[in-house]
Amino acid sequence: MDEALYALALTRLDGMSQNNARQLYRAAGSARLVYESRKTPEEWLENPQPRLKKALENWDEALRRAEVELEFAEAKAIRTLLLDTSGYPRRLSECEDPPIALFYRGTADLNAAHIVAVVGTRHVTEYGKAFCHRFCGEIADLVPDAVIVSGLAYGVDIHAHRESLTAGLDTVAVLAHGLDRIYPSLHRQTAVEMTRHGGLLTEYMTATVPDKSNFVRRNRIVAGIADATVVVESAEKGGALITAKIAQDYNRDVFALPGRTTDAYSKGCNRLIASQGAQLVTSAKDVAEALGWVCEEKPANAVQRQLFPELSPEEERICACLRGNDGKQINHLAVETNLPVHRLSALLFELELKGVVKPLSGGRYLYLG
Repeated sequence: MDEALYALALTRLDGMSQNNARQLYRAAGSARLVYESRKTPEEWLENPQPRLKKALENWDEALRRAEVELEFAEAKAIRTLLLDTSGYPRRLSECEDPPIALFYRGTADLNAAHIVAVVGTRHVTEYGKAFCHRFCGEIADLVPDAVIVSGLAYGVDIHAHRESLTAGLDTVAVLAHGLDRIYPSLHRQTAVEMTRHGGLLTEYMTATVPDKSNFVRRNRIVAGIADATVVVESAEKGGALITAKIAQDYNRDVFALPGRTTDAYSKGCNRLIASQGAQLVTSAKDVAEALGWVCEEKPANAVQRQLFPELSPEEERICACLRGNDGKQINHLAVETNLPVHRLSALLFELELKGVVKPLSGGRYLYLG
């Protein structure tokens, strides 16, 4: 607790940049030593700037703020993880700009053997949702101890978290605010479930407003704690592409789901692939094999029987028409399958019960894979 108090205070000193705080922390070996020698930073740094010396002169307010934070953490069963200590994500500690302290509430191992980040647009399409569903189910079969990381935001993030929970995987959300709130509030129930089957992680203290800049900054943690980042869908600009670029800078693997050139939220992924900024991904197996993860894949025929129990030739024909797109209307399916609408409706209902297709608005149906 004593070291945590001084570590948190170090990050709150007026005029102290996070970069300078980290340099001092690592050079001194502890935040308490920085405090005890606060007037002589040249003991650890060459040519420290005058403003750095000034920032170290007054710790009173920073220590008071740190005390409040640690009291909150203790009351809410929140762990304070300090850089270069046990429990801190080692992958993140190897990056050039890790935070000195992280706040964590959850059960997942942040140093698990297999961690993958899944990110993407907040305007996720049915195509992206279907991929999240398929990817999490497949990775659970191939690498059952995998941990899925994302940001709890609308769109791809929340679908990645929910599909992970459904598949029985631990999933961790990296937040852009303190653990005294959940943003967006609509995702609170999922967040609560994640504290039992994953976790909530942040570098921000309580009372931190989730400003836009915080979301950009937290992206480095999403990329930094994972072995690889998978971009599901993205427009030509967006936070997912920022995360992908950070992952590249960290020498981590990046994957992107390709889409049609006419789809607005596939343009970012297509560009990543075309520029060789990401490897093309169509399944969890692509990621597992690229990372050299030992897979326990079930025989293809066993998976096929499980996913499509006793499919009739007519049902197979419907699935063939729905594969590889983001849904079709029933009248289009009637033409392509040459089935009467009344018969097609009955078959689609059976496929829905089997978990093979999903009804959408406007009379459309999506193949779940």
